[in-house]
Parts: sequence; C-alpha cells; structure tokens
Amino acid sequence: MKPRVSLQDSALRNGNFSLRIDPVRTEDAGVYEARVKYNTEVHVCHVELGVITVTVNPPSPVMENELLLMSCNSSHRASLVETCWFHNGHLDPTSRTFCFLSGTVSILRPAMSDAGSWRCQLRYSDNKIISATYNLQILGFDGPTNPVVYAAAGTAA
Repeated sequence: MKPRVSLQDSALRNGNFSLRIDPVRTEDAGVYEARVKYNTEVHVCHVELGVITVTVNPPSPVMENELLLMSCNSSHRASLVETCWFHNGHLDPTSRTFCFLSGTVSILRPAMSDAGSWRCQLRYSDNKIISATYNLQILGFDGPTNPVVYAAAGTAA
C-alpha cells in the first residue's frame, strides 16, 4: 500500500498509533489489526474499514444534455434496502431528491442547474446508513434563455 499509508511518528510518543491511508481505494476495505508491544505487554486493536464509492459515467466534468449515470456502492455486507440521492443537500419537496432500491441514478439531459454537491445515502437491512458526497461539474452555457443580450456602449459585455 506504500506510498498511500503512513503513521504519524510524532503521535507515537503520545500513544496514538493511527494508520492513515490516502487516498482510500475500494480494495482497502476490510479488517485491520494493530499490535503494539510496550515492555512485556502486547496490545491488539481491530478496526474495520468500510469503503463507499461514487462513480460518474461519463466522468466529471459532464457535457450539458449528455446522458449522465451516477452510481453509489459500498463494501457493507448487509442487504441494500434503499438508495437516496440529494442534490445540494436539500431535503424539501421541491429539491431534486431520488430514492429507490438501485444505487444508480440517471439524468437524461443534465443542465447547469444539476451541477454541485450530490450526496448518495445507502440504507441497509441492519439499519446502517452510509453516505458519500460527490461534486458534479457540468460544462455548458449558464446564461440567459434569450440569445439577445444588450449592453451599453462603452461598458463590458
């Protein structure tokens, strides 16, 4: 896993044996074991790392009006009950919120208004809720709907 893994040497003196993985990959999911020996004592700690992945097809930035698929998966072992997608964190009825069983959402004709933060929330049969955020970029024209723009002479347009 080198060079993605590191220990904070300065923290070791204070009893902090944290492992840092950057960036985390899907294959990093699993159980990690730390063994610390101090004099004659051995301390063992187990930590399970779960990984959630958001995939965008085609990769971001996405062209305006081009079919967009976003999928969300995690390494959690329970059965998936529901997937919800939230656009820009809004939960009110007028926002773009989608909930269904599959982890994939499709936007047939993405517009500039679809850009921004998308959060995928996975709910499992063991009542575990896991979420991840993805910042979607859309390439397109974010101007007036009327193609005629007037500007005063001598000003910038």
